[in-house]
Amino acid sequence: MHVGPYRLFFVSIDMGEPPHVHVQRDRMVAKFWLDPVALESAGGFRPHEINEIGRIVMNNHDQLLE
Repeated sequence: MHVGPYRLFFVSIDMGEPPHVHVQRDRMVAKFWLDPVALESAGGFRPHEINEIGRIVMNNHDQLLE
């Protein structure tokens, strides 16, 4: 899934971890837990961008959990 400049994706080898999504732009990759939504790692993003990405994850929460 793409939202603006961000690519939201899942990694199949991440089994055994709580539901989460990775978010990439350029060479930066953040990781957000989905239940509840919380930042796990910022991956080089600046705080204002992490806030924006957090809003994107929240707005797409139900779709991402499916």
